[in-house]
Amino acid sequence: MVIAKESTTKVFQPGLIPFVDFSSVNPKTPLKSLNLNWTERDLPESVRTKHVHRLHPYLGKFVPQLVEIFLRKFQPKVVCDPFCGSGTSLVEAVALGVDSIGCDISEFNCLLTKVKTDNYDLDLLDREVKDIASKTIGVELGILLERKQSYVSGEYLSQWYAPEALETLLLYRSLIPIYTYQDVLKVILSRAARSARLTTHFDLDFPRVPQRERYYCYKHSRTCHPTKDAAQFIRRYSYDTLRRIREFAAIRKDAKVTIVSGDARTIEFPKFDMVITSPPYVGLIDYHEQHRYAYELLGLQWKAQGEVGAAFNGNSARAQRKYVEDITKGFENLKKFLAPNGRIIVVANDKHNLYDKIAQQIGVRVETVLHRQVNRRTGRRADDFFESVFVWRA
Repeated sequence: MVIAKESTTKVFQPGLIPFVDFSSVNPKTPLKSLNLNWTERDLPESVRTKHVHRLHPYLGKFVPQLVEIFLRKFQPKVVCDPFCGSGTSLVEAVALGVDSIGCDISEFNCLLTKVKTDNYDLDLLDREVKDIASKTIGVELGILLERKQSYVSGEYLSQWYAPEALETLLLYRSLIPIYTYQDVLKVILSRAARSARLTTHFDLDFPRVPQRERYYCYKHSRTCHPTKDAAQFIRRYSYDTLRRIREFAAIRKDAKVTIVSGDARTIEFPKFDMVITSPPYVGLIDYHEQHRYAYELLGLQWKAQGEVGAAFNGNSARAQRKYVEDITKGFENLKKFLAPNGRIIVVANDKHNLYDKIAQQIGVRVETVLHRQVNRRTGRRADDFFESVFVWRA
């Protein structure tokens, strides 16, 4: 069945001043009037990663200000992100007092989203984060290595960490069960583990082999050595985590958050009246692999074969057909729980022109399509590209 388009608005207006007055958006704000082509000067990295948005590095995040615009514009009672990733949609919903539902096939993504959106006894959290750090940092190497037999690690951990760094991480891990806010401590441990790997400073996203010798560092323009220390990162990220959670606690509203670890194509969702999501792009990122260290340290279930659009499947014509099939199944399942006439907002780099076909297959009206230039990326996605924002009605 082909659904006729109501209207398609292509917004790329470099002559207009980029829109940054996010709190002014309301139901009467015309989307076509907004220039969403932000440069680094318009929307600095520190603003895009404010408070808990930067609690842990994550490739594939979308800009939280986009979520804020659409939440303010359409004012849903309950919003759902079926590919919630690092929790951007849910964090913005909590900030505005909107109930939210998040789903992800990655257990680590669900853990990270939960930590970002939870409500805390801040004094207790402060004591626990500092106490476990004090019990871990400063322990002499000899003592750490003596304790080695009492810890469990695998081949990956032994390969990617210097012995002293690994023993510090394993000591921290062994202490987590005695605390209340264990999930927060797991995220701090994961973040420290990411930085403490035997890799070059310029390849933290997807290092291919352990770096054990000194090397010329393109990031720092000098010769560098792979780190042998994890304690410095535990200290740094402990205080950074406390600061970011306190910042968010000062602005968060009383809103219900539901997080489901599962496959959006098959799970049963609670009811909602709007979807806003940035699904995986075809053939770009292996979402489990980017946090491999966390899965190994925390014993999380590995479900990489269930990822939609995973990089290990490539972006061939066959991979694109499979991507369309999987995304379509996900949205068809979502529609069962979406309120009549509810909206589905999808942010995607649609360079293969797949989303018109997806919209037709799931039977939605295309209300609006916005296009924005993304000219500010690091790591694997360093080049400019265009991103589309699809607004569909069920």
